[in-house]
Amino acid sequence: MQLVINSHGSFLKKNHNCFLIKNEDKVFEVSADKVESILITTSATITTDAIKFAVESNIDIVFLDHFGDPYGRVWHSKLGSTTLIRRRQLEVAEQKKGFELARGWIETKMNNQIDFLKDLKKNRPEQRAELDAYIENIERMKVQLLELDGTLEEKRGSIMGIEGMASRYYFEALSFIMPEKWKFQSRSRNPAVDGFNCLLNYGYGVLYSMVEKACIISGLDPYVGFMHTDNYNKKSLVFDLIEMYRIHADRTVVNLFSKRQVKEEYFDSIPNGLSLNKDGKALLIQSLNETLDQSMDYNGRNVKIRNILEHDCHKIANSLIK
Repeated sequence: MQLVINSHGSFLKKNHNCFLIKNEDKVFEVSADKVESILITTSATITTDAIKFAVESNIDIVFLDHFGDPYGRVWHSKLGSTTLIRRRQLEVAEQKKGFELARGWIETKMNNQIDFLKDLKKNRPEQRAELDAYIENIERMKVQLLELDGTLEEKRGSIMGIEGMASRYYFEALSFIMPEKWKFQSRSRNPAVDGFNCLLNYGYGVLYSMVEKACIISGLDPYVGFMHTDNYNKKSLVFDLIEMYRIHADRTVVNLFSKRQVKEEYFDSIPNGLSLNKDGKALLIQSLNETLDQSMDYNGRNVKIRNILEHDCHKIANSLIK
């Protein structure tokens, strides 16, 4: 499970083999054996004993800002696996294999988008024709993607242009099926200008931290990307890999709107946009964790979605050194 600290003034400490959390008038304990990560989304106090206990238990502590972006984490100082993986990561990025990996990640993203729109179409017969048109447009972009050949140096712009156009069609489709008052013009990031993007950005922020952890555990360098180029302090590989997993935040957020669980009071006005408040964060994180705890078929086995990230990263790392 993911232990979430989202109440202002919360206190976290170690108590025997448990984490003890004091939250306003509540005090409760959670066994370390049940905790995979600790997510802190607000002002809180954590003792050094709790930090040491988490590190020794392979539990990472992630801090999110009010937009949902991770701004720091506490993790043990050992890099996963062999240095050879990181050397090969640098080499492969310049080779045909790097192009094929990056194109495959974007293909997976497009397949996820197509499958989701097909699922939405099943329960919306009155919107079927419009959704079919959006699906056809994304499938057309996918054909263009698969026709590309070469190296990333030659085709990076083409891949990103195709991916961007497919995402434009996809989000137009999601806005189309939204209740009237929650429709949005386009993707808006930090700050989001509407409730849909506000929730989605925060969900993506949680996923960023999970992808980074999966990279570290598998021995991949989060800063050495393929599609996203290097820049100072930029976790380029995390930005590359998250494309395959955004769908889990997408499905969670759309489901919240479909079930009419989103309320206007979950958002606070800030300069040029909106931010998610405590109640909104609690709703989203609980729902996203429920999504991530669902099992999917993965190479013939039922695997929790949250664990698939690590399996995929290990698979990528192994492919680099074969």
